[in-house]
Amino acid sequence: MKIGFIAHDTKKRLMQDFCVAYKSILEKHELYATGVTGRLIEEATGLKVHKFISGSVGGIEQFCAQIDDNELDLVIFLRDPLHPKTHEPSISSIVGSCDNYNIPLATNLASAELMILALDRGDFEFREAYR
Repeated sequence: MKIGFIAHDTKKRLMQDFCVAYKSILEKHELYATGVTGRLIEEATGLKVHKFISGSVGGIEQFCAQIDDNELDLVIFLRDPLHPKTHEPSISSIVGSCDNYNIPLATNLASAELMILALDRGDFEFREAYR
């Protein structure tokens, strides 16, 4: 499965910790991320991440294009709804694209953990029907 990662600045460390905790599951899948988030995941885990450019300079558009082309199976977007910065990605474009293509989206740690564990059990095989 292809998993996409995005994190607001205040959640990047949490994303790294999440990926370290679930490295044994993530290493079985293809990982995609916006530039800085992808680099931080690679540094923390040693996993290979296909990186787009930084979200603030077009990486979000590249990320959404992957969704719109039905190329991602799961998206984890750890966002900070209380302190978003103007240069950080907007949730609306990502949510809209994921909803349009039935791509599961986690926007917080609890839902991300549930989805990763479900992925490990094989619960996301339905995504094959959408490709």
